Amino acid sequence: MEADIKPKVSLLIAQFLRFAIIGGINTGIDFLILNLLMALTGIREGNGLIPLNVVSFTVAVINSYVLNKRWAFKDQASGDTAKKFTSFLVISVIGALINTAIVRIGSTNIDPMFGLSQTLWVNVAKIAATGASLIWNFIGYKLFVFKK
Repeated sequence: MEADIKPKVSLLIAQFLRFAIIGGINTGIDFLILNLLMALTGIREGNGLIPLNVVSFTVAVINSYVLNKRWAFKDQASGDTAKKFTSFLVISVIGALINTAIVRIGSTNIDPMFGLSQTLWVNVAKIAATGASLIWNFIGYKLFVFKK
């Protein structure tokens, strides 16, 4: 029985590592766009941050679907693409809500610490938000979107 578990655990770890690499790419896209939008608008806190974060997160999610479908979860099925993308979108929107709430609360309700500027403090909140949404998204994608 133990011999059967080891390959499954190894496959799960490899899949999570691919997911994490994709997450790193998506995080880079997300942070780059958020910081670009903050620089362009001058918005660094409050409710004005919400649409900026939603835009950056959405671009990253679209990239995430393509890379996760093809590489992390190696989903070759083509017949139910609309259903899978809808499920992916639902999980991702919940992830976006989690992500955005943490960014909003962390950047607005908690004063910057450690001598960080407000811009860097938004990025600290974004790191925490990314970790929380990463866990949510992996579980959701694994159990509901790309289940075998």
